Amino acid sequence: MPSPKAKNPGRGGGSPVLGSSSNGRYEFMSLTKPLNRSSAPPPLLLQRQGSDPTTARLRVSESPTRRRGSSSSTGSGSGQGPPPPEVDGLRLNPSFVRVALSSLLAIDLWMSKRLGVCACEDSSWGSVRPLMKLIEISGHGIPWLAGTAYCLYKSDSAAGQEVMLNLFMGLLLDLLLVTIVKAVVRRRRPSHNRMDMFATFSVDRYSFPSGHATRAAMCGRFLLAHLVLAAPLRVLVLLWAGLVGLSRVMLGRHNVTDVMFGFWMGYCQYNLVEMLWISPQTLQGLLGQLA
Repeated sequence: MPSPKAKNPGRGGGSPVLGSSSNGRYEFMSLTKPLNRSSAPPPLLLQRQGSDPTTARLRVSESPTRRRGSSSSTGSGSGQGPPPPEVDGLRLNPSFVRVALSSLLAIDLWMSKRLGVCACEDSSWGSVRPLMKLIEISGHGIPWLAGTAYCLYKSDSAAGQEVMLNLFMGLLLDLLLVTIVKAVVRRRRPSHNRMDMFATFSVDRYSFPSGHATRAAMCGRFLLAHLVLAAPLRVLVLLWAGLVGLSRVMLGRHNVTDVMFGFWMGYCQYNLVEMLWISPQTLQGLLGQLA
């Protein structure tokens, strides 16, 4: 009796799971045998895949070749890909030092504005402005240079001449260093300042550091170290130095950081004067070489 499987032509194409042979008998494919990727898929599977358009579109969109092509086209169109996460983090998170300096600068400007109570006559403390300007003149470089030169000329003792000579050299050194720092930093004076200062020069339009503060600190240390003064006079010297720095902020001439740095700079300048101390013997030797 002939087999009905052999007479059925619709089943001659085989099954996607079962292999087919030329004599019409089915053979099971081995599960351990690797698939032959070069062979084409069964026609029935291609027919089912092609009959579903949604599946076909998803398969094309998920294709690795299409993903690579789309990414390359995006990169070529923009010229540069998106920045890495590290670059974004650096842009969004500035350094701690920059944030700290910006905060200190804002506090400095705020304090200088609040303390500038004598910046003009109609300020809250405008009536004290003439006194602050008198203190300002007492810390100016010209009166100190002129007074030191006069004392050096009138001094009779060698010790007095030595002290006045080194004070005069220290004042010249202070003018030189302050001029250099102001020319390098070029920080403008506060906006509420009135340029009615006594005997100004071109570099005096800059604010950092305060030359009055450097001079007050250096001269204060010098007088306390080389002059025999009573206790009230020593307190008066310290009070004068502090008032000179305070007057610079109250008159609106400087910011708070300008005066603070000026005090520190003048304190260090005195150490430099002590290192470069000129004795009468050294001065006579220098004068003899020049002659």
